[in-house]
Amino acid sequence: MAFVGAPVSVGRLAGGRPDQTAWVGSRIRAPGAAAARRRVVAARRGAPRMDAAAPESSAVPAELMQTGEPFTDKAVNTIRFLAVDAVEKAQSGHPGMPMGMAPTAFALWDRHLRFNPRNPKFINRDRFVLSAGHGSMLIYSLLYLYGFASVSLEDIQQFRQLNSATPGHPESNDTPGVEVTTGPLGQGICNAVGMAIAEAHAAATYNTDEFTIIDNYTYCIMGDGCVMEGMSSEACSLAGHLGLGKLIAIYDDNSISIDGSTDLAMSEDTSDRYRSYGWQVLDVPNGNSDLASIEKAIEEAKACTDKPTLINIVTTIGFGSPNKGNTAASHGSALGEEEVALTRQALNWRYKPFEVPDEVLTHCRQKVETGAALQADWEALFARYAAAEPEKAAAFESAVVEGALPGDWEAKMQAFAADADGMATRKASAGLLQILAAALPNLVGGSADLAPSNLTLIEDSTDFSATDRAGRNIRYGVREHAMAAATNGIIAAGYGLRPYCATFTIFTDYAKAAMRLAALSHLGVLYVTTHDSVGCGEDGPTHQSIEQLATFRAMPNMQVFRPADATETAAAYAVGLHAKTTPTLLVLTRQGTGKLDEGSYDGAKRGGYVLSDNSPDGESPQLLLIATGSEVDVIVGAAKRLRADGLTVRTVSLPCWEVFEAQPAEYKEAVLPPAVGRERRLSVEAAAAFGWSRYADHAVSIEQFGRSGPGEEVLAYFGFTPDAVADRARALVV
Repeated sequence: MAFVGAPVSVGRLAGGRPDQTAWVGSRIRAPGAAAARRRVVAARRGAPRMDAAAPESSAVPAELMQTGEPFTDKAVNTIRFLAVDAVEKAQSGHPGMPMGMAPTAFALWDRHLRFNPRNPKFINRDRFVLSAGHGSMLIYSLLYLYGFASVSLEDIQQFRQLNSATPGHPESNDTPGVEVTTGPLGQGICNAVGMAIAEAHAAATYNTDEFTIIDNYTYCIMGDGCVMEGMSSEACSLAGHLGLGKLIAIYDDNSISIDGSTDLAMSEDTSDRYRSYGWQVLDVPNGNSDLASIEKAIEEAKACTDKPTLINIVTTIGFGSPNKGNTAASHGSALGEEEVALTRQALNWRYKPFEVPDEVLTHCRQKVETGAALQADWEALFARYAAAEPEKAAAFESAVVEGALPGDWEAKMQAFAADADGMATRKASAGLLQILAAALPNLVGGSADLAPSNLTLIEDSTDFSATDRAGRNIRYGVREHAMAAATNGIIAAGYGLRPYCATFTIFTDYAKAAMRLAALSHLGVLYVTTHDSVGCGEDGPTHQSIEQLATFRAMPNMQVFRPADATETAAAYAVGLHAKTTPTLLVLTRQGTGKLDEGSYDGAKRGGYVLSDNSPDGESPQLLLIATGSEVDVIVGAAKRLRADGLTVRTVSLPCWEVFEAQPAEYKEAVLPPAVGRERRLSVEAAAAFGWSRYADHAVSIEQFGRSGPGEEVLAYFGFTPDAVADRARALVV
């Protein structure tokens, strides 16, 4: 089956301009004025000039712009109308993007993408990311047509319905075959950068001169919104710097966003921008019908091994819709019954809603057989690899296939913590990280240009770079958002890597959207953050975390650990590494902390435990003091003062609420006895008190932004001293 690539006469264009020949099979490489380029792009689509009033119908007659090859047109239109019909039935969704990108998607999935529909997690598959997640019906149509069990025709008919396998934006947990959860624009391309990093590192780790076990591409379809979101610039700059040659981004350049033409807010030349990042850029001026050029561009992208590739494909959003094509009206709502009928007529589509031509389904379902053969060939290769390289094969089986955490790393962490003196928890973390890195060769990570402050470098490793793919330290630069999203991609790629990323606690504000998606997607990422509170001192309120703990504690499926010493920090790492489907946020101090005489590794692993209690056996204490992090030292000192006054006091360390709440009721009540009512409990944490009311009615907290000054002085200013806390506690028993 050939993709037709000859020049296509498009007749007289809607809007009254004379006949022109579509630019088929060509490339535009010379830079030019952005505004002029937009006008040229508009002309290529048959749209009016952007500085002219739009006519009532601005789309080129669709029947004149199809490929001209009957079967190809039928397959492409099948993808289009599954999307149109699903959105129309749901009366919700984004039909325009799948309608415009259907030719590109068909060319990619049919001719290039390597996958096994019956095993979506086949290790050496190509990864496909739909960063323009609002066009989710594109990937659902492809998953159904190519035989993935996760999406049936009935599922497509239940698009955007409660608990369906076809939610409004792709979700990896709901729909096998969806690699990552996308929706917020820009996230997917950043995930794809992380996947390409993971592929390159895994290939360097396991491949040999004789055996190529890891050898796949990462493809990503991104839209105008992804290009505009700043995080994509961060990630794509990094990808160019790292020379990720097996990353191929396909830009759906339709120049329409929800507001209307992207000229309202964007005028730069995207192709030139990506060239400046160090990418190869290939421009396909006619993505509506020129599949030959699309396929040629993909081949050219695959051949480029030293840099990532952006394929800029000009398309018409809502292609085929006579009145809503090339307009924002096809972006975020159903076309409407009348327009759907007109689109069927324009594209000569004589099938009923959700009807799939037998020959199209038969053709696409051949991928079930070829995909199984692809995996069988790889498994035979791996068997030969295992015979020749038993140690590498065993490591691969352990890390990638089983996801094991081998060795006695927990015992070594406990021993380190037991011998450690009082220190900042970031310093304890640094020592523990070296133990983990030695025990777990699949541990990789990096910091947003803060490694010397976060203390997160793996000392016995090189940096991952364009010339060293085996390095385990990833230098993300000052790119918190892209760092967090790329880290999601590293773990989601499925090569068995256990990634961490690091920054200051306050800068999680820059990374939060990606961290939320890690929680939603059940990705066990480790976030190592330092400078946890006003205790960081002289940097002042811009760098002092106040509300971040409450923010992340409110997030479902996120574990927030604020350890008090080395023992609790070790426990936090252990819990985080064992939690493969829940991300863990470590919130660590720059300021020093004492060594807790009563500290408990097992207690910290349960999220909370009793430090001390001077109540007589069988009696409840008069006061209960609860704290996290460096403030545990404060309540220990306060309790000594209160006990000197003859009061009975229980002190509790509560480093992780989420883990504590998951404990049996009997354990939680043993730590926080109901007999000591919340009115006699005092929480102490150098942050906002929001959320603490579940445990205590009273709080020593910070309900304003911080202050600039030496850390100890700032903490004292806000009342975080043993004397000040003891005074607050005495008032509760008067």
